[in-house]
Amino acid sequence: MISAKAMHPGDILTASNGKTIEVNNTDAEGRLTLADALIYADKLKLDAIVDLATLTGACIVALGETIGGMWSTSAELAQAINTAAESAGEKFWQMPLEDSYFDQLKSVVADCKNTGSRSGGAITGALFLKQFISETPAWAHLDIAGPVWTDKENSYNNAGGTGFPVRTLVNLITGYAS
Repeated sequence: MISAKAMHPGDILTASNGKTIEVNNTDAEGRLTLADALIYADKLKLDAIVDLATLTGACIVALGETIGGMWSTSAELAQAINTAAESAGEKFWQMPLEDSYFDQLKSVVADCKNTGSRSGGAITGALFLKQFISETPAWAHLDIAGPVWTDKENSYNNAGGTGFPVRTLVNLITGYAS
C-alpha cells in the first residue's frame, strides 16, 4: 500500500453516475477510471463510443498476442471496426456480451463488483464497462492487451509497443467522416 488512502479490497466506490462498485480486485483499477470516462462520453449524446484498454489478461489467454477482443452493442459498429481493422492489417475477434455472466459481478453491498471469477474474465470485464453506457446507441469495447506489446521484431516496429490499434481507429474515423 502506497498510503493509508490506497484502495483496499472491500472498498465501495461511487462512480460519477451514482452506481456503487465493490472493489474485490485492486489490480483491476483501470476499469474504474474507464467507467467514469464512459459516463462522461455517454452524456455527450454521441452516435457511437469506442473505448480501448489493456483491460484483461484473460483476453490474451483467449485470443493470444496478435488478436484483440471486441465487444459491441451494435452489429453495424462491429462491422465498421472489422472493416477498418482488416484494411489496417490488424485483427479483432468479436466476443459475446453474455448477460448471464454478469451474475459474477453481482455484489451484496454495491451495484456491482469490479471483477468476476477467472472464468470468462474478458467477457465480465466488458460487461462491467457496459454498465456505464446508457444513452449512446452504439458502443464497442476493444481489449488490446495481447497485441499492444511484442517481444518480437516485425514489419512495423522493433520489439516493444506496437501501436495497435491506431491504424484501425484512423481507418474507422476516416470511414465515418466520408
